[in-house]
Amino acid sequence: MNNLIMTDADILESLLNRRSLKGISRVVLPEADDERVLSAASQLANRYAICPVLLGQPEKLLQQAAALNLDLSGCELVDPRTDSRIAALAKLYCAARPRLSVNAATRMLRKPLYFGSMLVRSGDADTLLAGAVYPSARVIEAGRLCIGLASGVDTPSSFFLMFLPEAENPGHRVLLFADCAVNVDPTPEQLADIAVSSAISYGKIVGTNPHIAMLSFSTLGSAKHPRVERVREAVAQVRTTHPTLIIDGELQADTALSHTVAKTKLSDVGKVAGRANVLIFPNLDAANIGYKLTQHLASARAIGPILQGFDRPISDLSRGATTNDIVTTARVLLTQI
Repeated sequence: MNNLIMTDADILESLLNRRSLKGISRVVLPEADDERVLSAASQLANRYAICPVLLGQPEKLLQQAAALNLDLSGCELVDPRTDSRIAALAKLYCAARPRLSVNAATRMLRKPLYFGSMLVRSGDADTLLAGAVYPSARVIEAGRLCIGLASGVDTPSSFFLMFLPEAENPGHRVLLFADCAVNVDPTPEQLADIAVSSAISYGKIVGTNPHIAMLSFSTLGSAKHPRVERVREAVAQVRTTHPTLIIDGELQADTALSHTVAKTKLSDVGKVAGRANVLIFPNLDAANIGYKLTQHLASARAIGPILQGFDRPISDLSRGATTNDIVTTARVLLTQI
């Protein structure tokens, strides 16, 4: 298909269809009694090579599905309170916590969010998707406690995929914005973690090299301020710990995205200015405002927020997520396996 006439849906499908299938993927949905989640599970099972693992009381879920005229034949229905795996999962959880009793862990794992997270930790599922009902803090807590953070990462974060099919530069038709939902006022160390996690996320989903711009109101020393210095310190840390990543900053947004602007501001444009596809915002104010302005003024499609930085892919949905949002986010998560 000609890139000039691709819609956001076309671009998204082309990315999601890159996923190499390794059998049936398993997505845990701990909020299965929510109608949106139940409907999404039916779609995932019937349209894609995905087995939704629905946590709840099977008889009630089947009754609810029948009332909604949904087919759950391709789903696995699991009651965490009675599942035979709970003892083994509790022992696995306690392995790194010798002071915690198996009985206490078992009580915790009877809660769907924690049981589902341990299914991912144990390898019985590929990913977990929650947040339509649970608050973000609970989803992140379950992820940290049960799955843990990726090696070398101390800061969980989030990103949005932004689809701009009418972007003049084809390289800007899929951008990653971070961190738009988790860290309010990140330190240099946290910004560095966000940048590294975002680079990994972009590479896995899009399949091309990330060019990371660390954004600020200054471009490479054009202004001096403690907030600018924070961004510059983060860039230095990433260059030290991950010297192969393509990163630059601090950069203003126009410098990061426009080659014309970059040439007017910089004597040496480098590999990022004008070509950035991963935008790391200095704080949650800027990131949240930035993605929403792009969404509403540029008619961009925003997918997320999606969590990152964990040892296995999991994510947090918006409370207002639609059935289509849940389906799409689940498929995006599976590109990261």
